[in-house]
Amino acid sequence: MLEVRNLSVEVGGHAILENINLKIKKGEVLALLGPNGSGKTSLLMAIMGFSNYKITNGEIIFKEKVINKMTIDERARLGIGVMLQKPPAIRGVKTRQIAQMVSKGKFDIEAAAKELDLTDFLNRDVNLNFSGGEIKRSEVFQIMAQAPDLSLFDEPESGVDLENLQLVGKAINKILSRDKDAGSKKSGLIITHTGFILDYVDVDNGCVLLDKRMHCIGEPKKLLKDIRKYGYQRCVECRKTKP
Repeated sequence: MLEVRNLSVEVGGHAILENINLKIKKGEVLALLGPNGSGKTSLLMAIMGFSNYKITNGEIIFKEKVINKMTIDERARLGIGVMLQKPPAIRGVKTRQIAQMVSKGKFDIEAAAKELDLTDFLNRDVNLNFSGGEIKRSEVFQIMAQAPDLSLFDEPESGVDLENLQLVGKAINKILSRDKDAGSKKSGLIITHTGFILDYVDVDNGCVLLDKRMHCIGEPKKLLKDIRKYGYQRCVECRKTKP
């Protein structure tokens, strides 16, 4: 589904990522762990094509197509969706309207809104004066409407209380078809700092991004357990001991 090959990215002339390699298979969900400032969001932004994130080396390949030069909307049409950590409010556009636009009418808006406790927000401007939990539910709702082949989630647990986190986690599982039988072709990349979302979402693999580079790949909850016990520095030491 997605391959990031030898990717280096800079923002404002400063190197943010160096020689990143990453693969996500069809139907696979990957958790990306790392401390604040490690480059996790920068990687997501580069994959999505935000203009401030300049690719200086490498390729981003989605569905066997190199998408380096594609615009954000072209990548979205190709099948990539993104849930931002701090999305903007959109004045003059109602939550119902944006769901209608991205789904092209192939989405049960009322049922999804009820599931995410967003019925009262459908006729309000997108994210305007929403609380943290309401914004997260709104963002997940929009991803559900888009139904992308690859979903990118930037810290979905950030600023969310336990009740909202359960709703968000359940919805993410549904987006990724994790609540259905094996054979799903939906893929996902979940960025997390705390790892709390892993209690609610079924994730296949995990990796650690630290100091602009990838370090570890393994079972996500085991990685998280080791990080909580030893800290991220252990990932650097582990990398140095490997050939």
